[in-house]
Amino acid sequence: MHKVGLFWFHTDLRIADNPALVRASQEVDRLICIYCLPPASPGNKSPNRLSDHRLQFLKESLTELNGSLSQLGQQLEVIYAPALEAIAQLITRHDIGAIYGSSSADYYDNEVWQLLQKRYPMIAFSHTSSSSLISPAQLPFPLDALPDSFSKFRRQVEPIDISNPLDAPKSLPRPPANATVSQWQRLFPAFNQNPSPLFRGGESNGAKHLQAYFARSLASSYKTTRNGLDGMDYSTKFSPWLANGNLSPRTVTKALKKYEQSVEKNDSTYWIYFELLWRDYFQYYARKYGVQLFSFSGIKQHKPSTSFYAERYQKWCQGNTPYPIVNACMNQLNSSGYLSNRGRQLAASCFVHELNLDWRYGAAYFEEQLIDYDVASNWGNWQYLAGVGSDPRGHRQFDLAKQTKIYDPGNLFIQKWAGKECSAVLDSVDAADWPISDSVTADQI
Repeated sequence: MHKVGLFWFHTDLRIADNPALVRASQEVDRLICIYCLPPASPGNKSPNRLSDHRLQFLKESLTELNGSLSQLGQQLEVIYAPALEAIAQLITRHDIGAIYGSSSADYYDNEVWQLLQKRYPMIAFSHTSSSSLISPAQLPFPLDALPDSFSKFRRQVEPIDISNPLDAPKSLPRPPANATVSQWQRLFPAFNQNPSPLFRGGESNGAKHLQAYFARSLASSYKTTRNGLDGMDYSTKFSPWLANGNLSPRTVTKALKKYEQSVEKNDSTYWIYFELLWRDYFQYYARKYGVQLFSFSGIKQHKPSTSFYAERYQKWCQGNTPYPIVNACMNQLNSSGYLSNRGRQLAASCFVHELNLDWRYGAAYFEEQLIDYDVASNWGNWQYLAGVGSDPRGHRQFDLAKQTKIYDPGNLFIQKWAGKECSAVLDSVDAADWPISDSVTADQI
């Protein structure tokens, strides 16, 4: 009797440098490959919190992954149901003997994994690290002793040698004879197609971008340009493919080392590695703190003095606040699904400090919109800005006027993204949705 395995793709949508997939290829006779895209609610075909930009990039990534799997004798089944429900049905239908996946920083997916392990103790479960530069086994401390700041983390892990990425498997076990033929593309949620997106999803597109970036001299000046607000050349733009797992961080590091050996090694090339370590820190930060990543008080013992004002929130989302630089950032995000690192900091600082809003709503909106959404980096950075995360300095409030003078001195970014086309009034109703008007007199009440 053939041993049937199941591979659960999540944020590892690639076949190269995917150690969990390599292991599955060596240990089972038949294999089922799935990706779960649950709807927002029963009867709703659209998945929760995914913008058109995210859906398009995801579909492109899944389409290419399916093509790569087909060349290895496999197919991808995209299941429009919660993972726990979908995997339970597959276990019963195919007598699954082993389940494989890449370890994740996503608390809720880890909850599903752990629940499956409890329900099915007879099944072999294999979680393999592939989303971080440094594997859990290489950490010089246990996870619960993760340093409370990035600086402390960096000093301990920087000397660690990074392993080379693995080659893609040469072949994969075929699906079981009774496996269904996937028709997931026909059932994929509808979205407004962007004919000229900033980024195309998929492993090959990520590899092309990686090669093109290091084929030019951009890496040699990264540290001085990285705070730009607009364009494709001021930063590496690796994040969409890293977030979806089209590229692994080890693959990026290998290309970086090759550039340093053959072209130039300087502070800017080091800073690219520095940013990859920041990403690693948040991956482990999310794993350590679990559900606290989404808590109002974060990892601190106090709650921020913010609240929720529906009108202010909507104006921020729509780029209609009294702050032109923030409006331009939000208009860029809504139009393209992408926002620079500096833009994210300014928008988040405004959300928390100028608008006095509950940071979690801003984090959730970024989750909905960003093509390069990564649960650990997004929620970890929002905690950082809100003063409830790993920042030893507490609140990080940016002077928006000063930031505009530094990063958009000619107002070119604000003009391009219509940052001044906005309401000069922040509130027209109060927190209870009662109208606010200076013209109301006592005898009118």
